[in-house]
Amino acid sequence: MDIFFHVGSAGGGKLLLPLVLACRRRGASFAAFFTHDGVKCLADAALRNALTGAERAVVCEESWNLHCPGAECPVERGSQTANCALMGEASRVVSL
Repeated sequence: MDIFFHVGSAGGGKLLLPLVLACRRRGASFAAFFTHDGVKCLADAALRNALTGAERAVVCEESWNLHCPGAECPVERGSQTANCALMGEASRVVSL
């Protein structure tokens, strides 16, 4: 995978959307992992739509349950183990 986006802040989603769209335009493979307050940016429909081109889009299950209790999760639920695996597969890591 070309780029792995690690999103740990709610504001990171505002930065993530244009980066994901740029990846899609350039044909770059990418994945994203959402943790801590970063899970909140998944409320953005445009971001969720853009993530359909991701190799994987994973949310930390613990963070999701803490910040979005009872809400349906729009991406794959996972753990920090998934985060580590994705980081290891990426040529580049971008932390937001």
